[in-house]
Amino acid sequence: MKIIQTRDLEKVYGSNGTAVHALRGIDLDIERGEFVALIGPSGSGKSTLMSILGCLDVPTGGTYALDGQQVEKLTGADLAAIRNEKIGFVFQQYNLLPKASIARNVELPMLYAGVPRRERRARALELLERVGIPDKANALPSQLSGGQRQRVAIARALANRPAMLLADEPTGALDTKTGEEVLALFRELHAQGNTVLLVTHDPGIAARAERRIELRDGLILQDCEEKAA
Repeated sequence: MKIIQTRDLEKVYGSNGTAVHALRGIDLDIERGEFVALIGPSGSGKSTLMSILGCLDVPTGGTYALDGQQVEKLTGADLAAIRNEKIGFVFQQYNLLPKASIARNVELPMLYAGVPRRERRARALELLERVGIPDKANALPSQLSGGQRQRVAIARALANRPAMLLADEPTGALDTKTGEEVLALFRELHAQGNTVLLVTHDPGIAARAERRIELRDGLILQDCEEKAA
C-alpha cells in the first residue's frame, strides 16, 4: 500500500515578478515499509517537499495523499491532527523539553493524543528499551550525550505508532561514530517494518537507504533503488 502519493505537486512562493517555484511538478510514490533518502543541495526543493510531506505546509498545486488520505486542502487544525497521528518527526537538534524527564519527553505525543497516563508511561519505557537507553527514563536531556538525545527523539517519534518516520538531517549535530549508530538504529527500525523517509544533503548517508531520490531545481532528477551500503 502506498504511504505517500503525490501528483504534479507544486509550490510557489511570492507572486508575479517575485515568484519562486520551489517545486515544479513532483510525482512521487512511496510504499509502506520503504526506507527512502531524499537528497539535494540547498535550493533543490527538498526542504519544501519535506515540509509538505510532513504536513507542515501545503502545496500551491497538485495533490498529496498520505496513507490514503488527501491532505492538500485540509485546514491547519486537521493538518496538526494528522502530524500527531500519522508522522513521527526526528530533527537535527532533537527538540526535547529541557526540564522534563526523558520518559516524559517520549510521552508527549501520546499526551496530545489523549492516551491514558499508565499506558503512556508503559509505552515510553518500552520505546526507550527499543532504542537502547532503558536506564535513562528519569534523566534530563542535559545529562545525555548527543547520540542518546537523538535516540530519545526517535523513541518520541515512534510514540503514536506513526505511519511514517520523517527524519530531517538526523545525524547533522553528531560526530561520525555516533551518527553511524543512529543510522544503524534507523536501519533496524526499517527492518522491523517502519517506513522511514530520511532527508539529507550527504550522499554517504543517503546511500544507507534502499532508495534514493535526488532533487534539483524543484524536480526529481533521479530516483533509484539499490541495496543499502
